[in-house]
Formats: sequence, structure tokens, C-alpha cells
Amino acid sequence: MLKRLFALSGIILIGLVAAADEGMWLLPLLKKYNLEEMKQMGYTLDANYIYSENEASLKDAIVRFGRGCTGEFISYKGLVLTNHHCGYSAIQQHSSVEHDYLKNGFWARTQAEEIPTPGLTVTILIRMEDVTALMLRNVSDTMNMYQRDRAMASVRDSLVKSATADGKYVAEVKSFYDENVYYLMVYDIFRDVRMVGAPPSSIGKFGGETDNWMYPRHTGDFSLFRVYANKNNESAPYSPDNVPYQPKKALTISIGGYNEGDFAMVMGNPGSTDRYMTSWEVKQTIDVRNKALAEVRGVKLAVWKKHMSADPAVRIKYAAKYAQSSNYWKNSIGQSLALQKLGVVKEKQKEEEAFTNWISENKERYLKYKDVLPTIERSNNALTPIQVVQYYGTETFFRGMEIMSFGNRYARLRTALKKNDTATLNLYKKQAEQSLEESWFKDYDMPTDRETAKALIKFFKESLPDSIHPPLYKTIAKDFKGNIDAFVDKMYATSFLTDYKRWKDLLKNPSLKKLDADLGYTITESTQAWIHNDMARAIKLNAEFGKGVQQYTEGRLEMKNGAPSYPDANSTMRLSYGSIKGYSPRDGVAYNYYTTLRGVIEKDNPESDEFTVPQRLKELYGTGAFEPYANPKGELPVAFVTNNDITGGNSGSPVMNKNGHLIGCAFDGNWEALSGDIAFEKDKQRCISVDIRYVLYIIDKYAGCTRLIDEMQVVRD
Repeated sequence: MLKRLFALSGIILIGLVAAADEGMWLLPLLKKYNLEEMKQMGYTLDANYIYSENEASLKDAIVRFGRGCTGEFISYKGLVLTNHHCGYSAIQQHSSVEHDYLKNGFWARTQAEEIPTPGLTVTILIRMEDVTALMLRNVSDTMNMYQRDRAMASVRDSLVKSATADGKYVAEVKSFYDENVYYLMVYDIFRDVRMVGAPPSSIGKFGGETDNWMYPRHTGDFSLFRVYANKNNESAPYSPDNVPYQPKKALTISIGGYNEGDFAMVMGNPGSTDRYMTSWEVKQTIDVRNKALAEVRGVKLAVWKKHMSADPAVRIKYAAKYAQSSNYWKNSIGQSLALQKLGVVKEKQKEEEAFTNWISENKERYLKYKDVLPTIERSNNALTPIQVVQYYGTETFFRGMEIMSFGNRYARLRTALKKNDTATLNLYKKQAEQSLEESWFKDYDMPTDRETAKALIKFFKESLPDSIHPPLYKTIAKDFKGNIDAFVDKMYATSFLTDYKRWKDLLKNPSLKKLDADLGYTITESTQAWIHNDMARAIKLNAEFGKGVQQYTEGRLEMKNGAPSYPDANSTMRLSYGSIKGYSPRDGVAYNYYTTLRGVIEKDNPESDEFTVPQRLKELYGTGAFEPYANPKGELPVAFVTNNDITGGNSGSPVMNKNGHLIGCAFDGNWEALSGDIAFEKDKQRCISVDIRYVLYIIDKYAGCTRLIDEMQVVRD
């Protein structure tokens, strides 16, 4: 996919001024830039409590869970808390029609019942080191991005090699402040992670897609896993001899509650934000990216939902895939609505107008920046038709049709056969011998994918002009007389990409003749070539566009006089701080800062699979006995909102009070402010979290898994 490729030049550690609740701050810089304000807001500890390389600190308790979530250690026996939706793939992986943990939940009554989860990892940050001076020592101001990258490559490789010399850790060099500051990130990755507990989806996903991104919320969005290590407390592959990992730091849990206005901080691994976008980029996001994602996924999800509703086995196979796809589908719709409602394009245009006026006041500035905005507009407009192909093509054919998603894994196979590349061919054969792709077919339903393909191919044909149609439409017209259904039926009935036995047989003895005769493979290959048809031109345009963006951003920062700020999120650990606070989404409507179990019961609807409350939970509610987890009013809190700055990747992040104690687990943003990745909306932007008291209540009273409660350090502060 195409994206902004260039950014700041010559601006160190400065940016747009941020409000206290806005900002995803780098941990090593908290003492310098944030600590005083945090203490004024109520924080009671020092910066070293959050981040220290030499002593145990909060950063040792916060982990990257899997590939895209956050989790936290809540016991010194390696117990990790994260969201239900973050653990969803693992729960689905272990589920079957006979053991439906998605529907019924799972609780390991003993340590021996904790289930190993192959492929799941937990990553712990060891340290962050500023290596900017080293990375930029061979870089000059006249270099473009590609030249800069080549100049830094050997330095990057040397830094990573040195940090991983003992084979214990992994490392990477990450850029911050738009390719202007660099940190070496050193991690320890644990690969023996076992499922410990998960509520049924009627609790963990209560509200389903209807309530997704919405508030008030009543979702018990949590799950529990345990990290295992060898007997030396070191990362190791799964072994029955492994023992629970003992982290340097585990969070203390507070059941003392909170009041509106109380200090709250969130630590986690936010994925990405784009808050320095220009007006043209925002418009393109609305008109191209989000439009494509919403339209195409809407078609796909409708087919998936139909098949999942009709067959429990398909529901289990597609549960995690559906949840992930629908999450971003709804986000794209909400983000566009929020960007339009908040007038973000006009606000960006005002900034651009102010910039134009500012450079006209000074001859030197004018000569330096006069071509910046025209360059951005010109290159952005030229990129738009290419991005239409990129977004609609990728969503339709490679994210929409699983046959092509799978086929794309074998893009090198034909080349390997033509070149007689023995090493690559042996790799593919080894996959077949070891059935490494069996997991793909485990969660694949050919009839579902086949109907999805028919719907998507028809959608693309009817929605996009003939001039940008991929070659498969010529094949359909020539060989199938324009009959899309006949084309799809033939492809799915014959391709090695849709049948485990055909796949394994082909890879045992691959040949060019077999590949060229496989309709699924050849269509995948030709469609991939179509997607990349304009890539050379796109790279050139991106270079022009990026240079304009880099200069524009530099000029804006000069206008702001260099106030300290945070960089855009990039999947590295950050901290945001703010307050527990309700909000008013529109005139005459006010949302309280917390919800309770009463709201769960009020939403109960046995006719809806999204709002069916488990009978046991209704019985527990009827007793009115919520101690020791009740608030002073005798209510059992379920969820709450803060004005902390979060984004994707923060799912599962701990929400902590002024004493650094865990009070909740972040799981969502709110519909009214889904513009947040591009423009932070300070009055309405909220972080939605499950209250830790509800989590403990479900573990303790609903599941009766008190052995887990006994591991935790619980206080009332």
C-alpha cells in the first residue's frame, strides 16, 4: 500500500504543541518533558518508576501481546492480562464444535490445564537507546530518503548485531519524529505462552459489532495468558519442563475505585498515527482508502456472516478473521464521518493558508518554501488514481478472496522453477512434507470463500471503471463468456490453493506445467502484477510528494517555535496521561464516566447473539452481592472512560492511577472521535476500558477461579 514516505528534516525533538491529555510520549523523555505536569495532575511517583534500564520499572510489566496488542503482568508467576479481542485468535485456535471456548469460555482450574498456544508470543522491552548521532553521521541534508536509508544501513546493521551478539535478545532501530531521531529497541521474546482464562463471548464480546467503537459500553473485554520460561527464567521454546516466568515487575491491582477527574495513565504499544497529514491526504483518506475499505469489506463480511450463522464449524473457523476485518471496516466508516463532521479538511486548509501567509512575510522563507504546497497538491493528485487501484484491488482480491491471499505466498515458486532454484524449491517441498500450511486449511472453508469471490468480483466489475479492471476480467470474458459464477466455480474446483490434498500433492513435485494449468495460481499471479503495474511511477511521485511534506512540516515547526512534543505512534512503547472523564457527544446528551452491571442486564436480549447475558451472570446480579468489588454506591462497575490518547495497538493496555496501580484494561476508542489517528479531538476523544473490578468479579465469582486471584497483589487505594 502507498503511504507518506518522507518527513521532517533537521528538527530534533520538537513538534506541534499538545494538550495534557493528547500525546503518546516516549518513556525516556518523560522526566524532561512531562513529569512536572503529571504531578500537577495527581501522579505521585517519579519517572524512574515508569522507565528505568537498571531497576525494575513499569516498562518491565508491560508487554507486546502477539503481533498487535498490549498486555501486562498481573502476578509474579507470569500471568498476563489483555483484551478478549486480543486473545480471540488463540481462543479460536483452541476451539472446536465439541470444545467451543468462544461460546462457553475457558478457565484452567489448575496450572496443568493451561493450554500451550503455538505461534503466540509475548515481547518484553529491555531498553531504548538514542542512537541518532550514530545513525546520521554519514547523512547529508542533500540526500533524499532512499539515499539516507542506504547511508544508514551499515550503521543500523552494526547496532542490531552488537545488541544481539549473545543470542538472547532481538533488536531493531526505529525512527521517530519522522526519520529524524532514532532509537535502538532491544526486546526479549517469549514463545511459550499458554491460555489460562477467557470469559464466554457473551461477556468478552458483549454488544458485538453493534457496540463496537461505542459508549456507553458494557463489555468484559479481557482474557488471561501465562508466560513460561526455562528453569533459568529465560525465554525458551515450548517444553513441558518450562515453568511460569517471573517478571521483574508485575502490576499491583487497585480495587479502591476512582472519581471523575482523577489522574489516569495508559502504557502500551500504539500502532500508528498520522497527525501531520495535509488537507489533500485527509481528503484522499476519506475518498479513497476509507471508501474502498468500507465498501469492499461490507460485501465480504455479509457473505461471511451468512455462512457463519448457518454452520457452527464455519463460525469457529472464521470468528477471529471476521472480528479483525469488521473492526477496521467499522472504523473506516466512523473515521470518515468524524473527519467530515469535525471539518478536519478545512482545518488543515487553514493551516496551509497560514503557512502561505507566513512564508510571504520573509524573502528567505519564501524562496525556501514557495514550492512546497504546490508540490504536495500536484503529486498527491497524480497519486490518487494509483491509490484507487491499490486500495480497491488489495481489499477485493488479496484481503477479500482467501484463495489469492494464500496464493500470494507462492509468488516465488514459478520463478524458482524457471531458474531451477533448488534451495527455494526444497523449501516449498519441506512445507508440504511438514504440513506447515495445514493451519491455513484448518480455518478455511472453500464454499464460503467461493461465494465471497463471486460477490467481490461482481462488485469490482460494477463499481470500478473498465479501464482499471485486472486481467482476470478478460479471462472471464474470453474463456467463460462473461459468466463470473462459472469462472469462480472452475477456479475453486481445480486449484491447489483451495484443497489441502491438491496443495500437498503439487508441492511434493512442483512443475511449471502444473502451475500454468492452475487457474487459481495464474489469476493470483496476473492480479499481483496488475496491482504493481504503476509502482515505478508511484515511487517517483511519492518521492516528490514526500519532499514537499518534509519541507512543509519543517516550516510549520518553525512557525510553532519548537515546543517539545511527541512523535507519531509506530508500535513502540508509549505513555499517555489524562483524567477519568465522561463526555457529551451532542447537545442534550451526557455520558457518565462509568457503567455498571445493571446496564448489562438492561441490554439483555435473548433473541440477539450480541446481547444475550449468560444465565449465571443474571443470577449473580440478582443476589446484589458484589463485594469486595463494588463501588461506594454498591454498584459493580463494568467500564469507564478517560481522555487518554490511544490508538490501535493500545488494546489491552493497563490503565493506572496516580500510584501506578492497575484500575482497568483499555479496549476501545469512541465513535464520535474516530478521527483521532489524524486529528485529536480534545473535547470528545475517549479511551474506553474494562474496570479491573469487573475483571476480578468474573474470574472470582462467575468462574470460581480463585487460584488466579490468589496470585495477584490486590490493594484498595
